Amino acid sequence: MSRLEGKVAVITGGAGGIGKEAGRLFVAEGADVLLVDVDEQALKSACDEIGSNKVSYCVADVTSAEDNQTMIQTAEERYGGVDILLANAGVEGDVDSIVDYDEARFDQVMAVNVKGPFLGLKAAIPAIEKRGGGSIIITSSVAGINGAANVAPYVTSKHAVIGMMKSAAKECAAMNIRVNTVNPSPVETRMMRSLEEGFAPGQAEEAKQGMQDNIPLGRYAEPVDIAKIMLFLSSDDAEFLTGSVYMADGGSTA
Repeated sequence: MSRLEGKVAVITGGAGGIGKEAGRLFVAEGADVLLVDVDEQALKSACDEIGSNKVSYCVADVTSAEDNQTMIQTAEERYGGVDILLANAGVEGDVDSIVDYDEARFDQVMAVNVKGPFLGLKAAIPAIEKRGGGSIIITSSVAGINGAANVAPYVTSKHAVIGMMKSAAKECAAMNIRVNTVNPSPVETRMMRSLEEGFAPGQAEEAKQGMQDNIPLGRYAEPVDIAKIMLFLSSDDAEFLTGSVYMADGGSTA
């Protein structure tokens, strides 16, 4: 039997590399999946790539409380409920010193990366409780346990969601809702192309090589590497796992 047969998953950041790959894997394991993002064309493309009648999309901004409620209600109307929330939407912000960092950009990073998961939890918890429990996964980062120069807002946001996850895990345990974070090292996605260029303008390849050299397994993660951990944590195989940080970093924080 497929590991997510009969489950309904809502995936924010669903048009991005990790979100789309999680959607593909979840559908392959039997779930009905609602991909959520702000870019409708990218969402359409993601659904076309997955190529299944078990996936659809909802255009929503995770920084909006109303949009978070809408995405959960959409999943309930289309699929009968919600069992899994993958709070995966995120932005990297700029590469700049604390002294020079733009305040409005800081606010955007915190709104998407911290307020977004908070509002997602707020909307999803009652829906998942109605189904008798389920799984919530927040995408953090190796930046959630380490510091890094010139990306302080991003690092701050990824630390913050670990605290949010631990609090939510304790609140939700009595409802049989498990809450965890997955913390990737660099992944082969658009976000890393942006960060590589930000760290070394005009020398992005050199920046990438430097980051890879710090990963014992010698490469960036592929989106599917991260999606597989998310699949496990979403499944009943992980029924005793909550309140934990799952590093997916090729050994870089060992």
